[in-house]
Amino acid sequence: MGVAFNEEELWQFLEDSHTGILTTLRADGWPLAVPVWFTAHEHRVYVQTPARTRKVAHVRRDPRVCFTAEAGEAWAELRAVVLTGTAEIVPDGEEKDRAMSRVSEKYGKFRLAASKTPAVTTRFYDVEAAVIRIVPDPRQLSWDNRKLRLRVDS
Repeated sequence: MGVAFNEEELWQFLEDSHTGILTTLRADGWPLAVPVWFTAHEHRVYVQTPARTRKVAHVRRDPRVCFTAEAGEAWAELRAVVLTGTAEIVPDGEEKDRAMSRVSEKYGKFRLAASKTPAVTTRFYDVEAAVIRIVPDPRQLSWDNRKLRLRVDS
């Protein structure tokens, strides 16, 4: 038995994961990896971000991306999913609204109350939002070391 997630486990792991790493490509070809909040739905990953961010510009110029989520501290607990694929900016409409709602529901309890949020932060995020949809290609990489059966010699 291998340690890879099956398809159902992979998407459940993504749905349950807290922070992902989105890697986009700069104009000079160098990768840029940033932590993001996200939601996974119907075999797609959605990232909400201010529309003016570099990751949005990167996706518009070159849609190739990598997305990673991981968990675990001890080696025998390590789990991860690494997806490569194509990213698109979701146009205004039902899909974008649904993705934004799912992100708000998932992370609402982690946001600061408006009264405690610094004004500079409020100004930064109180702008037009973009939603990036990641459509994975078949080259999924995953592992769940908890599936290992380690032999313990006495």
